[in-house]
Amino acid sequence: MFAAILPGLVGVFLRVYENTLVRQTESELIAQTAALSATAEALWPGAVPRVVTPEARLEPGYYQPEGATIDLGSTPVLPARPDVRPAPAPDPDAVLLNERLQPIADETARTTLASIVLLDGRGTVIDGYGKGGSLADLPEVRSALAGRPYTVLRRNADYHPRYSMEWLSRASGLRIHHARPIVVDGQVRGVILTSRSPRALFKGVYQDRIKIALGILGTLSVIAVLAVLVARGIARPIEKLSEAAREVTTGGGTLPPAPATSAVEIRTLYEDFSLMAEAVDRRSRYLRDFAAAVSHEFKTPLAGIQGAVELLQDHGETMETGQRKRFLDNIAADARRLAGLVTRLLDLARADMARPDANLAIDVVPAVSKAVDARAGELEITVDLNDPPPVAVPPATLEMVISTLLENSRQAGATRVVISARGKDRDLILTVADDGPGVPPGDADRVFEPFFTSKRSEGGAGLGLSIAVSLLAASRASIRLRPTTEGATFEVTLPIAGR
Repeated sequence: MFAAILPGLVGVFLRVYENTLVRQTESELIAQTAALSATAEALWPGAVPRVVTPEARLEPGYYQPEGATIDLGSTPVLPARPDVRPAPAPDPDAVLLNERLQPIADETARTTLASIVLLDGRGTVIDGYGKGGSLADLPEVRSALAGRPYTVLRRNADYHPRYSMEWLSRASGLRIHHARPIVVDGQVRGVILTSRSPRALFKGVYQDRIKIALGILGTLSVIAVLAVLVARGIARPIEKLSEAAREVTTGGGTLPPAPATSAVEIRTLYEDFSLMAEAVDRRSRYLRDFAAAVSHEFKTPLAGIQGAVELLQDHGETMETGQRKRFLDNIAADARRLAGLVTRLLDLARADMARPDANLAIDVVPAVSKAVDARAGELEITVDLNDPPPVAVPPATLEMVISTLLENSRQAGATRVVISARGKDRDLILTVADDGPGVPPGDADRVFEPFFTSKRSEGGAGLGLSIAVSLLAASRASIRLRPTTEGATFEVTLPIAGR
């Protein structure tokens, strides 16, 4: 942003600087005319010298500084000063004053290069521009004759460009005109009219070259500091992050902590990448373990099928009918087991890929009732939900989880199950407790692992609770086994909708 606005800042600087030069010229003209008019008032023929006591100088309001009023952006530019118009003879007192003031005015003009014109009380030129004519129609002169000093901008008729880049200056072809009244005994008896071209922009830049050079060096220093900050806070940390990410993708290395000098956003990016790397690593380990478990689970029925087929191929014709039937039944049982494994694996894959649904508000009672009705003939089930609030979990997920827990209770030998609910902070806790033999302490940490089952002989695949965990995790819910001395108690934590 700093680099983008730098050209604009330079343009604004040049405009402000040139306007300052113009106002400085006006201030110099104001000071010159103030001194000349005070001198004229003191030298006016017959004027009573004004005496200012020290006490008067201490009174409030005695000092009244007069500031510059010209602004290149808003002050209108008038045409060059016109020729004088005919006028009667000037005031004799003004002519006599001019003789006395002329040496002072000449010395002032020689030093300040300002044009100084003396007018009488009617705007007639005493000496200087168009001697003997009248300039009373000029707005600055009219204001001075009314007792108010006034400054205007006019075109410079004698201006001719001398430098190729001079067109960039707005004030190069202008001239500042300032008129100040000569007040004697409370009456305006004359006007001091001065004019001068402002200091040229590039001449002023040259004269202030050391200060401007220091400003440029300061700007370059700021840019250098910004470059260092960008390099240390953004560029280098991103390069290190990119290098570490490439190492992680090849299976080696870990993401380093964010450098202390990096920007807040870069540190957040490091944290997000670290979380992503940890998730990828966990997922990789899960897939490796899962692939090994799947291989083991498939290997047993496939080995049984293969062995039975080889025996039938070698001795099928000589086998007794009952023996042949037993081998065929084993093949069919192993095939059904493989089919069940494939189905459950597909369910687990869908559960792992599930995503939370937005704006869900599901009543728990219908989903639980549906799962309970399917097992009502096998177990004595008591439901005590007590009008629970809606939860942000799909009804199919609730039904599947409750059905899995009820089936596990049945397989474990339980006869009675109690399903209850209670609120806790922003969650609803569903508790499923049975009167079965419970889970052995050694298996408590493994019941949610894929393919872990104590009922393998009854066809259990050990995937029910794993699928339940994945489905609940997709809705930011969870399930856990609560330690008990009797039976098995599972707690399902469901997020309440809208919280």
